[in-house]
Amino acid sequence: MFAVETDKLSKTYRGGLKAVDEISIKIENGKIFGFLGPNGAGKSTTMMILTTLLKPSSGKAFVAGFDVTTQAKNVRENIGYVQQDSTVDEYLTGRENLELQARLNHLPKNTMNNRIDEILGIVELDDRQDDSVVTYSGGMRKRLDIAGGLLHRPKVLFLDEPTLGLDIQTRYKIWEYIKKIHKEFGISIFLTTHYMEEADKLCDTISIIDQGKIKITGSPTELKNSLGNEIVTFEIDSQMNFASLISELKKISIVKDVSVDQSKITVFTTNGDQLIPKIFQFTNSVGMKIETISLKKPTLDDAFLSHTGHELREENTKYDRKKEREKMRRIRA
Repeated sequence: MFAVETDKLSKTYRGGLKAVDEISIKIENGKIFGFLGPNGAGKSTTMMILTTLLKPSSGKAFVAGFDVTTQAKNVRENIGYVQQDSTVDEYLTGRENLELQARLNHLPKNTMNNRIDEILGIVELDDRQDDSVVTYSGGMRKRLDIAGGLLHRPKVLFLDEPTLGLDIQTRYKIWEYIKKIHKEFGISIFLTTHYMEEADKLCDTISIIDQGKIKITGSPTELKNSLGNEIVTFEIDSQMNFASLISELKKISIVKDVSVDQSKITVFTTNGDQLIPKIFQFTNSVGMKIETISLKKPTLDDAFLSHTGHELREENTKYDRKKEREKMRRIRA
């Protein structure tokens, strides 16, 4: 049995928009799985289906061994779900928020206080547990959100963009808590992200998703190595057609793939030191002048570019406390 398993899972909205397009994944128990892709790629829609908040249009999905459509109650009993936007009530204290969450999850009274004490210690909020959440920073609120998702000891924890809008220092701190939680409880974690470094640092396995389709799945190392061991990037000072150059490069046995962006050419290779002299040899023979050339190891950014045809640009979304307050007022009204 897998922590999460889908088979040709699809979701089409009214108007014909296919947000999730026949995705099939298998996540082993106790692993951290990352869904990497830009906004609008289908990450959150997939997570909403897996957490029973949306029904799929077709295909199958199982979480903790239960069908998300026919056994939704069993799924909800076995998962924790932390949304992008904070769901904590800022007019309550940190502890009161967790007590409310515990009651909603029907946690027995005789275990509730001990469980809350334990979770507050893990996310290092025990010294602020009696303060109103309105005084918490964005990172503290996120830690409290994660604590709420852990109270009932779920088998699978879903984290939707867990560090969205946080500054880089706070983001690193949240990563530490996620690793700590994973080690402490040994639970399976499914997270969505559009931060390359987040996926690289946290995940055992990553699926790159774009326009509702999974492009490739593997460990961070496997995704990077799939391109070749090295990347040679060079720019040509020429208006000549690059077709012959690309054709020649692809004939070389140590070349795995070639990408062109205007005058910049990126070559994925198993041996950059051998390839660079061949590039100079051919460009000189046809009168092309190389302006710049570089050699580097592949990154997840390169893997994303190779498999989707475009770069993944991280959005700099700021935490908006005023917006959060307005949202909570609407909830409380």
